[in-house]
Amino acid sequence: MGTENSGTVEITEPLLEEPSKIPDSNLDDSETIPYWKDQITIRGLVVSAVLGTLFCIITHKLNLTVGIIPSLNVAAGLLGFFFVKSWTGFMSKLGFSVQPFTKQENTVIQTCVVACYGLAFSGGFGSYLLAMDEKTYKLIGPDYPGNRAEDVKNPGLLWMMGFIFVVSFLGLFSLVPLRKVMVMGYKLTYPSGTATAMLINSFHTNTGAELARNQVGRLGKYLSISFCWSCFKWFFSGIGDACGFDNFPTLGLTLFKNTFYFDFSPTYVGCGLICPHIVNCSVLFGAIISWGVLWPLISQRAGDWYPADLGSNDFKGLYGYKVFIAISLILGDGLYNLVKIVAITIREIFKSSSTQKDLPLVMEVIGGESSILELERKKRNEVFLKDRIPFWFAASGYVALAAISTAAMPMIFPPLKWYLVLCSYVIAPALAFCNSYGTGLTDWSLASTYGKIGLFMIASLVGSNGGVVAGLAACGVMMSIVSTAADLMQDFKTGYLTLSSAKSMFVSQLVGTAMGCIIAPLTFWMYWNAFDIGSPDSPYKAPYAVIYREMAILGIEGFSELPKHCLALCCGFFVAALAINLLRDVTPAKFSQFIPIPMAMAVPFYIGAYFAIDMFVGTVILFVWERINKKDAEDFAGAVASGLICGDGIWTIPSAILSIFRINPPICMYFGPSVST
Repeated sequence: MGTENSGTVEITEPLLEEPSKIPDSNLDDSETIPYWKDQITIRGLVVSAVLGTLFCIITHKLNLTVGIIPSLNVAAGLLGFFFVKSWTGFMSKLGFSVQPFTKQENTVIQTCVVACYGLAFSGGFGSYLLAMDEKTYKLIGPDYPGNRAEDVKNPGLLWMMGFIFVVSFLGLFSLVPLRKVMVMGYKLTYPSGTATAMLINSFHTNTGAELARNQVGRLGKYLSISFCWSCFKWFFSGIGDACGFDNFPTLGLTLFKNTFYFDFSPTYVGCGLICPHIVNCSVLFGAIISWGVLWPLISQRAGDWYPADLGSNDFKGLYGYKVFIAISLILGDGLYNLVKIVAITIREIFKSSSTQKDLPLVMEVIGGESSILELERKKRNEVFLKDRIPFWFAASGYVALAAISTAAMPMIFPPLKWYLVLCSYVIAPALAFCNSYGTGLTDWSLASTYGKIGLFMIASLVGSNGGVVAGLAACGVMMSIVSTAADLMQDFKTGYLTLSSAKSMFVSQLVGTAMGCIIAPLTFWMYWNAFDIGSPDSPYKAPYAVIYREMAILGIEGFSELPKHCLALCCGFFVAALAINLLRDVTPAKFSQFIPIPMAMAVPFYIGAYFAIDMFVGTVILFVWERINKKDAEDFAGAVASGLICGDGIWTIPSAILSIFRINPPICMYFGPSVST
């Protein structure tokens, strides 16, 4: 399915209030949509628990070694299908009558698994929670200014479970009223969610449809290519993070040092095929501004603007510029769109104006068989809106959970006072919107970045008397909400494309989150008791634990301790994001479609330029493909992209299993300058 940027999307019905009942007769009679309760089955929940446990183990492994967690959505959808299909096939051979396995049930399983293993990441078991322990305190050193022995809280199974329970559910209620806006209004792509939906649809497609059969064929072909390529790359990736095709200096060693290289990632090339051209170009533009211009210029000021002998992850150095300028762009774009959508919603509800302002951004291309595609989209809209999640339910749920958490958090972390927790929950929905919006554009969830906002704010407010623990706990509060909200919205996108009920998606998220609150701490406790977690000589070094504790210590001293001119640059980029958004809205569509999106620009500021190169390669392939055969591109670009993302995503499972059993790649392919002899 092709996509393009559009500055206009007509709003013809209220954004928050939805039809209470849509007749089933409006749907296509060729496909029966199960009632939302029937989409949630006992066998599906059992499979979800098994896969959730497996994925939590994999996530902890990655979290405690490299600290980078890939999206496992597609793997969850695939393995969910495999397990249930195997079970139903086995029971059928025994002569038992089994309930048909539908794509809606498959989607519910995937949603439940993602909610479960997501807590292994957002729960902070490799970052902010581990940063509180005694071993991390000793690694930084008792003599380090601001590092106090009183600011230590060692991991404990019961208190970690209690903490996860009181903070993890709020994100599910924070953005539910905006699900129609994010999925149907903005038409955000959520590349991983879209790829997962196409994979699930391919499993349950009527093979009599020629186009569907061809799409499944393309998906399977490129899934196999992607999987085999990812497997091939593994053999050359060595031990560590500097070997293999992921570090191939395709544009030369000089640009490689500034992260400009093509890393042969099928996932990001697939994202480039799915995301609109303007998003991919905005990401590349942001990479050029940051890693091509800004960071090299600031690096030349080392010794003047900041000490020259700092580590690469020290917030008093260049790393501080990267994180805070990225945050400024993200906040400027996200808050602008948040204020805008609230204004449009209020005007729509109260009918105070006869002229409705259009929503920005991504709109699906309808070409060729437009009437068929329009009917398909209408069907998706009707199913998506059929089972309502009332606004009062979401609002009251958020308020009630926030009240419980506000009372409970000071019991777990005494330095974090109740009024600070309450303030966090007041601003959290705005940040959750920003993260969900950005994830829909680029497939990057910057939950940890938003967590750093809470960390610095609370640590600076509490001060030296308990500010480290309070800041780290506040980081967990913020990170859990924005991460869970983005996961839910991505799963809403998957459910929208698979004709699954929004209510079943929401309930499965609740169930999966409840599972994760138990499974994630238990699986971490297994690692904690079996391995020497956090030791520099251990395979499980937990690299982000020290970083997060240092950030909290820095937060105690306030933003004034950041490098010179950092706050001034942040203010400038924040204003620039507002100005760019305003320019996009007031400029005619034929020009605004070429104006970059600040949210997409911000991601490479913090992550690096390499994935921007990959996504741009994807968009160039799509651009050329559209020029050669537009109809073919519209029919199969989504399937090809999904295959690339799925194959690479599925490979994460065997690669993680190999890593758990300490089976290392046999070859380290390394590149360096030639030396004359």
